[in-house]
Amino acid sequence: MPPALRLDLPPASASGVGSLPGTAAREAAALALDLPGLPYLPELPARGPGADMIGRAFAVLTELYASLAPSGWRFDDRAGRDTRRAIAYLGEDLDALEERAQGYAGALKLQVAGPWTLAASVELRHGDKALADPGACRDIAASLADGLGGYTTEVRKRLSGLDRIVVQLDEPMLPAVLRGSVPTASGFGNLSAVEPAVVETGLRVPVQALAAAGVSTVVHCCAAEVPVGLLHRVGVAGLGVDMALLGDPEPWGEFLEASGVLFAGVVPATDAQLPSPATAVQPVRELWSRLGLPAAGLAGVIPVPTCGLAGASIAHASSAAARCVEAADLLTEAANG
Repeated sequence: MPPALRLDLPPASASGVGSLPGTAAREAAALALDLPGLPYLPELPARGPGADMIGRAFAVLTELYASLAPSGWRFDDRAGRDTRRAIAYLGEDLDALEERAQGYAGALKLQVAGPWTLAASVELRHGDKALADPGACRDIAASLADGLGGYTTEVRKRLSGLDRIVVQLDEPMLPAVLRGSVPTASGFGNLSAVEPAVVETGLRVPVQALAAAGVSTVVHCCAAEVPVGLLHRVGVAGLGVDMALLGDPEPWGEFLEASGVLFAGVVPATDAQLPSPATAVQPVRELWSRLGLPAAGLAGVIPVPTCGLAGASIAHASSAAARCVEAADLLTEAANG
């Protein structure tokens, strides 16, 4: 199945995964908006609970609420203090983006935790994680699809110059969900693996809802064993991975040949010496060579850090963004021969 909604971006586009260090929303927005082709709305987990990946999702979900328990996020029957805090952080980020993006015309990427990472991370009110309850998993997917409709509409109202919105579903827990290695709430065992067909069905709910609204979906997974074939069948337009964890390249061939976009994690997400642009893009060029893909396709690869930058210094985050831009330029040069 080809991508449900193709992601056509200018050559030499770069982006980020989502999170940045620090607590200053305006400065973070300025850094993210400097990226060519696909800037994004940053997340700042250092602000505390509600600004983290799971908390951000509860600012988007409709009719599902959560509060913080000693063991982590847990579903609640009302929008309490923790949910309201998450909504306030999202509002702060949108305000900063709107202020910094005056006059911007182009694409913008939003990020939110995907349905299976949410199900593997949030506990039911009186039980195990939501992943153990098929009904709860379906409710999460439906709530996410509905909430993303309102979220993308709000962003379009604030930034009238946008010509497209891309939504990235963060699914770091997806491989663990499929292989049955998600710990129970007690930590003394693992929850049963979810059948691939069920995982596909859950992911299609938000992906198809977004496509109907003219929004392309990207899935990012910084873990090993990314289920490329499954995600291709779901119809996502792009896949984001740490290139060091790529694994078997063969499943990527069909996805890339069908105009799927690779968000290539090629720059360290934590403070470390940055690779040269040529070294950074080498795994991408090797993948193209092994699959026998036309060099022209390299111009469509989106260089990104290997994961979110929340654990990095602000200086490293800025340098990593600049290196992604240099890597994108180099890939475009290679595509042009």
